[in-house]
Amino acid sequence: MSGTGTGHDDEVLGKAYDARLMRRLLEFVRPQARLIALSVALMFVVMGANLLQPYLLKIFFDEHVTRGDRHGLAALVLIYLVTVTVELLARYGQLYSMELTGQNVILHLRDRVFRHLLSLDSAFFDRYPVGRLMTRVTTDIEALADLFSSGVVSLLGDSVKLLAIVGILLWLDWRLALVTFAITPVLFLLSAMLRGRIRQSYRDVRRRIARINAYLQESISGMLLVQLFRREDVNRGEFDAINRDHRDAELRSVVYESGFSAIIEMVSNVATALILWYGGGSIVRGAVTIGTLAAFLNYTSRFFGPIQDLSGFYAVLQAAMASLERIFSLLDERPAITSPATPVALPDRVAGRIEFENVRFAYRDGGDVLHDIRLRVEPGERVAIVGATGSGKTTLIKLLIRLYDPGSGTIRIDGRDIRSFPLASLRRQVGVVQQDHFLFTGTVASNIAFGRPGLPPERIEEAARLVHADRFIRRLPKGFGDEVRERGSNLSVGQKQLLSFARALAYDPAVLVLDEATSSVDTETEILIQDALRLLLEGRTSIVIAHRLSTIVGADRILVMHHGRIVEEGTHRALLQERGIYHRLYQLQFGLEPGISGGASAAAPPIATQVDPASGQ
Repeated sequence: MSGTGTGHDDEVLGKAYDARLMRRLLEFVRPQARLIALSVALMFVVMGANLLQPYLLKIFFDEHVTRGDRHGLAALVLIYLVTVTVELLARYGQLYSMELTGQNVILHLRDRVFRHLLSLDSAFFDRYPVGRLMTRVTTDIEALADLFSSGVVSLLGDSVKLLAIVGILLWLDWRLALVTFAITPVLFLLSAMLRGRIRQSYRDVRRRIARINAYLQESISGMLLVQLFRREDVNRGEFDAINRDHRDAELRSVVYESGFSAIIEMVSNVATALILWYGGGSIVRGAVTIGTLAAFLNYTSRFFGPIQDLSGFYAVLQAAMASLERIFSLLDERPAITSPATPVALPDRVAGRIEFENVRFAYRDGGDVLHDIRLRVEPGERVAIVGATGSGKTTLIKLLIRLYDPGSGTIRIDGRDIRSFPLASLRRQVGVVQQDHFLFTGTVASNIAFGRPGLPPERIEEAARLVHADRFIRRLPKGFGDEVRERGSNLSVGQKQLLSFARALAYDPAVLVLDEATSSVDTETEILIQDALRLLLEGRTSIVIAHRLSTIVGADRILVMHHGRIVEEGTHRALLQERGIYHRLYQLQFGLEPGISGGASAAAPPIATQVDPASGQ
């Protein structure tokens, strides 16, 4: 299914009732069949006890009060109290069982949505804002709770109760019943008039909730930039506008719902007045007993309650249908990148030969980013890739780990097309350390063992020691058990980089990719990182993407990319002698004319070997 339903479905609303969506929801409801059956049984107990009470009132007046008969009054009052007690206990059980059903359904549905999100590819997340996806998992799924707590079973109960009251009223006195029913067409007419507005109000509320979530997610994620550029007042004003818009939508919804409740109350009072007028005259004429009139008044008050609940159920159903439409639209998204039906088994550790053959690639709705890429990396070789921003360096890596598939051409590892491998096995062989060193909430140890959750503590500590991360970890209050706050906000950039390298070492991939992984650190930390990298790259095929040329001069081979093509290839020394793009990049970074035997002595040591970048050796 296309993504239109997920990215922009806040702007549309489907039918008030969609049988197709309800059939799909049944998949999550069926396991709760016993709870639902219990709730239905208790609902009939509640209904029976509730409808018996007005009839006991009729007996109270007609059989005892009007005849002056005190005998049996105590027994009748006791029976009345028993029915009230039974109703309250059964109502408690019924509401609890239905709430439990709803929460179980929400639990499994939310779990399904999250697992589905984990299976979707990068192209999907390029298209849809995080805030809207969060709305699917939270607000939309939560809207289904009302469908169970005051929804399906209540709909059945209210419908049966309404029919039962109609039958009882006709049985007690058909003339008084007709007086009661005479005003109900007005109620249904007003309900039909308000229904469309109630529906529109729910559409507006849901749409504005999604906007608030999306804006909050973006603003909080970019809080540093907001503060650096002094946009607090601008963002506050923008959020106030969105927030007020949501408040106004909620108020419109409340106005329509409250108005409808008031209309039902008014109709109920008018019906009561008509019964008193007509029933009072009937009592005077001796056509109706006081007990019958008292029972009629009680049944009439119970008659309009289900009507109000049924009308309220429409709003609940409308909100649930809108949410279900968005949830199932998300679940209908299919990842473009999947494991093959009959995958080729990968060994525990590949040799690491990488080949790109005539690879072309374009992002969605854009021109080609890569053009006819031909590249071969031998096992154990250290290849560096440089080039201007937007030249396609990172895209190569995304294709290698199948975040995307090429538009044409083939990528192979050890001579086999990577599309023939299971995704999990492929990504187990290729480790990537990114420029944005993302850390998750949890302990330092859990972040190091992120790719291998069952890693023993001694292996975690060894990985940290080998990349020199243990120096700062042991200074933390709880050491490896210290908590990492969201995105590692309580750690410095250098500390996060060292943890990322420890994580890569603990993951132990056959192929290691460093995507601008050594940028933005001080000189002292960079020396530690360079030393860690020598160990990290040992015995692995490695691809290093870098803007800082001083960090890759010791690579076996350097590729220069320009506008999606590999335009130069060779060692640091050879590329300087060619005096092409690499030579120009070097001049821009160091501000000098690099010679073969003189130049930038202040350059940082290279990744693999201690080479003076000015010497070209």
